Amino acid sequence: MSKNKQSNHSNHNRMTALCGVLIALALVLSYLESLVPMNFAVPGIKLGLANLVTIIALIRLGIGYAVIISVGRIVLSGILFGNPLVIVYSLAGAFLSMGIMWLVRKLHFFTVTGVSICGAIAHNAGQLIVAAIAMENASVLYYMVVLSVTGLAAGLAIGLLASYLLKNIRF
Repeated sequence: MSKNKQSNHSNHNRMTALCGVLIALALVLSYLESLVPMNFAVPGIKLGLANLVTIIALIRLGIGYAVIISVGRIVLSGILFGNPLVIVYSLAGAFLSMGIMWLVRKLHFFTVTGVSICGAIAHNAGQLIVAAIAMENASVLYYMVVLSVTGLAAGLAIGLLASYLLKNIRF
């Protein structure tokens, strides 16, 4: 094998291992978050600790790896701790969120914290769209007002933490 092919193969192996580690980290964060009940004030809210890994992956590794990590975590988390319906809702939220975060990141319009806030609000919107379709009732979309406020708060918290970690970790 030529030196260039060995380097490409080595880099591919490194990225595969890194994605595996980041999926595992996101899965652990997701599990830890599931141990803390957050439905005391607004049903359906979560801080989204696992999204911390996704945002860092998006910023450092790019959209492709971020999608792999997010989908891997959602599918594994759904299989281990949830059910198929949870996977559908989470994937819908993740895809809309990822698209919005990628777009605002590409436009250089927001900081990491702004990207996180946009992603959190988009995630809630994606899940509500699936709920409206599944329940054949668009009235559920009114809940977006409440979820936008909680998404803003969660996105802010995760974004600030992601900003701090991006400045202080290397990979």
